[in-house]
Amino acid sequence: MPRNPSNEKANIHFLKPVQVEAMRDAAYVGRHGDRDDAMATLLYDTGLRRGELAAVDRDMLDLDEGELRIPGSIQKHPPTGGTPDPVTFELDRAGSLRTVRTLRAYLDGADVDVALFPSRKSDRMTGKGINDVVKRLAERAEVRPFHAGGRGEPGDVTAHTLRHSVAWRMLRAEEGNTIYDVRNRLRHSTVATTEQRYDHFQTV
Repeated sequence: MPRNPSNEKANIHFLKPVQVEAMRDAAYVGRHGDRDDAMATLLYDTGLRRGELAAVDRDMLDLDEGELRIPGSIQKHPPTGGTPDPVTFELDRAGSLRTVRTLRAYLDGADVDVALFPSRKSDRMTGKGINDVVKRLAERAEVRPFHAGGRGEPGDVTAHTLRHSVAWRMLRAEEGNTIYDVRNRLRHSTVATTEQRYDHFQTV
């Protein structure tokens, strides 16, 4: 059955910047405040998918340059096949997220060898573990995401909600971005994909 674009848009949940800030504050209620804040911030800054973030290594971060460089091998592969090109993210392009400072605070107090976000039970956290952290922060902060039909509940927030929230922030809360900029940040295969998912974020 073909996907119905209108239904897909109705299921896109997003958060506004003030709600993400509330989640970041809620990180410090738990035992892993610096880690959880860094995780949520990096997802919200770059739009990485949870599986991609789980695969990020410490050495992919260059905090002196304010950059995150990821190889094509850890990115989601397009349905047409092939490996995506490597990509370099400029962290906190708009200067409002404090990404580099947050990551420095986390790394100063963390025992990080290879994986940027190691697990107590294995070498690195899984995508599910990262998603669980995001959901826990949303529940603590009691943030209700927005969608085309109204509002959701804190339990509806996932790591992918933060990816959608990047698009909303770029198009509505920051100046100078176009749908092409969103496409590049989220690394969609075509700008048509970005338009299909997020053109309703723009006002008419």
